[in-house]
Amino acid sequence: MGLISEVLLLPFAPVRGSAWAIKQVVQEAERIYYDPATIRAELARLEEQLEAGEITEEEFDRQEDELLDRLETASRGGAGTGNGTTQ
Repeated sequence: MGLISEVLLLPFAPVRGSAWAIKQVVQEAERIYYDPATIRAELARLEEQLEAGEITEEEFDRQEDELLDRLETASRGGAGTGNGTTQ
């Protein structure tokens, strides 16, 4: 950007900084959400809940399907930053 653009956009610097910070938080949250290790741990916890009688078979099936869908998305590399990489 040119000097004039920088001067004119200076009042918006806090907004641009906040937008950058929010983008970083969202990317990290997506990375954790689609992390295969996290998903497998949630699947193990879910199975423990079923065995302990804390959830019904139907609830187990529903949550298991959601977790397996997340795992499939993660294995395709389409989660996170949109290009399969983490930053």
